[in-house]
Amino acid sequence: MRSAALGFFIATGSGLEHDDEAGLSHLLEHMLFRGTDRLASHEIDELFDGMGAELNAGTGKESTSLYARVLDVHLEEAFSVMADMVWRPALRDLETEREVVLEEIAMYEDDPQDKVFDVLGEAVFGDHPLGRAIIGRAPVISGVDRDGLAAFHRRRYRPPHVVVVAAGSVDHDRVVELVAATEGRGEGEGAAATPGPVPPLRPQVRFVRKDTEQVHACLGGRGIPRDDDRRFALRVLDTILGGTSSSRLFQEVREKRGLAYAVYSFASLYAGTGQVGLYVGTRAENLGPALEVVAAELRRCAEDPASEAELQRAKENAKGRYVLSLESTSSRMNRLGSAVLAGLPILSDDEVLERIDAVTMDDVRALAAELYAPGNLSAAGIGPDEDAFRAALEPLGLEAAAA
Repeated sequence: MRSAALGFFIATGSGLEHDDEAGLSHLLEHMLFRGTDRLASHEIDELFDGMGAELNAGTGKESTSLYARVLDVHLEEAFSVMADMVWRPALRDLETEREVVLEEIAMYEDDPQDKVFDVLGEAVFGDHPLGRAIIGRAPVISGVDRDGLAAFHRRRYRPPHVVVVAAGSVDHDRVVELVAATEGRGEGEGAAATPGPVPPLRPQVRFVRKDTEQVHACLGGRGIPRDDDRRFALRVLDTILGGTSSSRLFQEVREKRGLAYAVYSFASLYAGTGQVGLYVGTRAENLGPALEVVAAELRRCAEDPASEAELQRAKENAKGRYVLSLESTSSRMNRLGSAVLAGLPILSDDEVLERIDAVTMDDVRALAAELYAPGNLSAAGIGPDEDAFRAALEPLGLEAAAA
């Protein structure tokens, strides 16, 4: 192919921030695009537009990434600009970008279908940073000045905690030379920020009242950490429960009964812990019936997580999605960067497929019983009536657990 995907992965994110830093990783990600020591913001835009390239960035719970997809002939030029953005951001126009982020926070507050996941995070993780929204808190964003943001950059953007990754039409040795010639900055060689232990927490119910047409509901609990060997079994379990159009939740809630348009399960893996959950959005009159079906499916999942046909279909689905993703340079780049930053082994394609194939019915059953027992799950909701939401949770036994 003629394309190359290039990424800088940095060990900073919302789950690694202190309370008085909540949102600085996200704000700093924005500020990377505001220019460098040698390039103004519009010059960066013009350079990448002139290459016909895609330049973007993202902030997560435990990492920030700056990434691009370019023609291979432009790789060195793209690397030079991106390295400047990472190591030498000018942090100009902070007031303007601060307002952009505050507008983003306001937009997020107006989108209950997104916000409900962070309400669930608060229920599952409590006051731990992993329970906070990635986007940050408005008072922190409003209060930080340029010196404070520059100090945060020096602490977090240090060479030992940055991974450079490339995939596609690239020469490995040449990329290594480019990295070696780059002057990284930062304060010392100290350890990367860590989220700290997650304290035990009983199931919680959180609700945000908002005049919405639908009630947005999430159920979830603690999952497994990113280095847990059971992550392959979790991928299969998630596929069976709510990850595809043939999954149990999709079929029972949407296809058979028409109780929701969107219903699905999800899983996130972090250092030392994780989160599993499911989402359903439905009109108020359908919430009770929908959650009754969800409760029945969760009980069935713990007792009888899959038939042989479901298990085989889920494994083939997981393998198919993985192999198809390998045809994308961006997907390969993201997989490599995330693994190296997290200290995970780089498995060969055959090893990944073997791990998925090796998942057994007993693996799935044990994981389902541990993670999806209804009494162990927290709940989050956004809608017009909290009493109705709590009443709809009764089939799940959540009110008793959270009382």
